[in-house]
Amino acid sequence: MFLVTNSTQVSSSFLLTGIPGFEAFHTWIAVPFCFLYAVSTVGNATILAVIRTQPSLREPMYLFLSMLALSDLGLTLTTLPTVMPLLWFDVRKISFEGCFAQFFFLHGFSFMESSVLLAMAFDRYVAVCRPLHYATVLTHKVICRIGLAIIGRCLLAVLPPLFLLKRLPFCGSRRLSHSYCLHQDMTRLACADTTRNNWHGFVLALLIIVLDPLLIGLSYVLILRSVLRIGSRLERLRVLNNCLSHILAVLIFYVPMVGVSMTHRFAKRASPIVHVSIANVYLLAPPVMNPIIYGIKTKQIRQGVLHLCAHRQLQ
Repeated sequence: MFLVTNSTQVSSSFLLTGIPGFEAFHTWIAVPFCFLYAVSTVGNATILAVIRTQPSLREPMYLFLSMLALSDLGLTLTTLPTVMPLLWFDVRKISFEGCFAQFFFLHGFSFMESSVLLAMAFDRYVAVCRPLHYATVLTHKVICRIGLAIIGRCLLAVLPPLFLLKRLPFCGSRRLSHSYCLHQDMTRLACADTTRNNWHGFVLALLIIVLDPLLIGLSYVLILRSVLRIGSRLERLRVLNNCLSHILAVLIFYVPMVGVSMTHRFAKRASPIVHVSIANVYLLAPPVMNPIIYGIKTKQIRQGVLHLCAHRQLQ
């Protein structure tokens, strides 16, 4: 009776892993993590507040930027509840339900960010290559449809692997390799045939890591071709400067994502610290860096932040 009860309790949870080899320094490591989470939360919340309160920022570019900030904020708030308690208080247990919920939101917001970056690439293409049609092509109605399509795409991407994963038994080790629940990591612990899960994850990785960047790259090939036709050098630099923030956001998101996917599939024997470091960069770098990049590079956002701060001081 004791063995059955104990087995039931053990099978109801996963065990999270912090920074391998640095467990004794988790309290100190928590300090920079806490700082990064604070920067991400405040930065993305500020972007959303500025766009919401400034009527002049209701243009398509800023509406897409608000979607990007929302996905970054979602990524931050999804991993925060497991990462910080583990580092501060060594809380390693997470229930099956909690792990599957984190898996759903973590991958959902990740796919959402990829989709928003693709939509922003289309926005930049229309702005540069079809400037006279910009207002008629990207109307608020069209942007709403793009937003609904992004949500639908994320659900279609995340729900099938979630249901496939929930049907698998976990009867062996339940120690995850990270301080949050990733699809590849959870699939590895299943004690059943995971071929369907692996193929589904591989197809999704191709769609997100190959298709989206390919379409973004194609849009910038067309943008570059259009820019080269501009006679004035200063005008060419101005147009390219308007795209720089988006290019940096794309690199910050996709380079670590490719690193995570490649290490999980082709470098399984690499040191655990390699896997953990790349995964942390993948999940923390975009939410932290995107508001900083757009805050520095976008004059309207800077002015909106100053206006918001001045308004709060007057209150």
